[in-house]
Amino acid sequence: MATEVTEAAHAAESVAQHAGGADFTAVAILLAAAVIAVPLFRRIGLGSVLGYLAAGLAIGPSGFGFFDDPQSVIHVAELGVVLFLFIIGLEMQPSRLWAMRGEIFGLGLMQVGLAMATLVWVGILLGYPTSASFVAGAGFVLTSTAIVMQILDERGELAQPKGRRMVAILLFEDLAIVPLLALVAFLAPGGEEATLADRFISVGIGIAAIVTLVLIGRYLLDPMFRILARFGAREVMTAAALLVVLGAALLMQAGGMSMAMGAFLAGVLLSESSFRHQLEADVEPFRGLLLGLFFLGVGMALDLNVIAANWDIVLISVLAYMLLKMLVIYLVARFTHASRSEAIERAIMMAQGGEFAFVLYSTATQFGILTPEWNATLTAIIIVSMVLTPFMIMLLDRVMPKGAVSMDGVEVAHDLEASVLLIGFGRVGQIVSQPLLARGHSISLIDSDPEVIREAENFGFKVWYGDGSRLDILHAAGAAKASLIVVAIDNKEATTKIVELVKEEFPLVPVIVRAFDREHALELTALNVDYQMRETLMSSFEIGREALLRLGEDPEDADDLIKDMQSRDADRFALECVSGLQAGVTMLIGNKDIKNHP
Repeated sequence: MATEVTEAAHAAESVAQHAGGADFTAVAILLAAAVIAVPLFRRIGLGSVLGYLAAGLAIGPSGFGFFDDPQSVIHVAELGVVLFLFIIGLEMQPSRLWAMRGEIFGLGLMQVGLAMATLVWVGILLGYPTSASFVAGAGFVLTSTAIVMQILDERGELAQPKGRRMVAILLFEDLAIVPLLALVAFLAPGGEEATLADRFISVGIGIAAIVTLVLIGRYLLDPMFRILARFGAREVMTAAALLVVLGAALLMQAGGMSMAMGAFLAGVLLSESSFRHQLEADVEPFRGLLLGLFFLGVGMALDLNVIAANWDIVLISVLAYMLLKMLVIYLVARFTHASRSEAIERAIMMAQGGEFAFVLYSTATQFGILTPEWNATLTAIIIVSMVLTPFMIMLLDRVMPKGAVSMDGVEVAHDLEASVLLIGFGRVGQIVSQPLLARGHSISLIDSDPEVIREAENFGFKVWYGDGSRLDILHAAGAAKASLIVVAIDNKEATTKIVELVKEEFPLVPVIVRAFDREHALELTALNVDYQMRETLMSSFEIGREALLRLGEDPEDADDLIKDMQSRDADRFALECVSGLQAGVTMLIGNKDIKNHP
């Protein structure tokens, strides 16, 4: 929260400097708006995006009127989207991006193509010309990269498969802005005659820009950063990082493409560089402050007068565009075998229009396809859809349980029989199973995460779906007939519940348990588990031993020291167990002096 307020302060300075002077009044206003709105909206669970939008609306022309030109703020703040795409590119090695080609050009093309074909009819049905309807619908297809990326980042879903698929679609939409702008020139009144040659020239310029960027990234960037790292200061490295991002963005813009696409490509080209983490650290603060400023600018640009004058058109268009776009996204997601929950989440998260629509509508207005009034109305429609998105996400989280995942390809445990029942097949359970399987012991594997089960199947393991904290599942998994039960899940409370149930219902079956920490280990020992091990204990001792060796200690002395520390830890643990037992007995019989008796 404090970080976001700091970002707003820096963003305010950027606006003031862009305006040509150190207007500290503007700085104070932007800072005050962020200080009040962002923490408040995060506190009530509405998220920082909606907080920035509300703050921008309050200080913009439709609010208190502190700012008269929101577009200038958005123009500066679009660099936040550019820097965000650069950081995403740093995480996308070329091999990984190549692996995503099917999602980018398959899933992306399918969603954009079908959504565009559907949304164009909204304008036609409302009585607008075909060319204007095409531009309006095409603009709404372009989802807000800033909003979706920010929400994915806040929800921790950027690295997940469903997040990666949304990123792939956003990348295709960034690519789509190029042919869309060419089509705007073609659809312009009298534009058909001169556009064929112009389009070939535009495509050639775009390809040349991409090739130039790839060559620079392949042969010049890494050597440049090596030289700077050797002779330059820290601030020079930061300046070089910003130069790379902005240079790539401007090169792509000169080639007729989006600045965000240029920054993304620059990030991809540097993703395998040894300076990748340094670049990410240098760019991250600027990305955060400018992205916050972008949302403030969007809030400022929401013209309530335009909405009031055209409220019927705005209302119908927002509902029609968002509902139809959500329907298309959902159907495409289900057609490409996404789970129902993922399809719904993708449809709601990508239902709004995006910042690239402003560019498309502005260009169409310059070419005479849209009137200034239509442009203002369409811009209002886009902004309203962007404002509604955080509310829709909040509603989604309340209506749909977070644990709702696809059960496709997952079988529930039933009538299992094996010498070992292993509950939890994550990073610990997989390692535990290896020596048991190597010695020929039969194992029944159960887990409550369908993704883990499907992934294990790819490696030849049959894992059954089952919640080990349920007695019926334990019976179905063969707990009563097992010679050993191993609990290896990574949930502290669930582990304790499973142990309590197992010890009560199957007291003769030995139980080995993965403990979360020392406190949890004591709790499990009190439940009479046959063996428990803190998940980080032995690895920590081994890392400590290796650290001693790297520092020049004699191996035998290091071994003796680690053994001594293990022994002392075991003694302390045993003493804590006895103390805990005595405390429990004291509570039961009320004898305050029992601690004096062994």
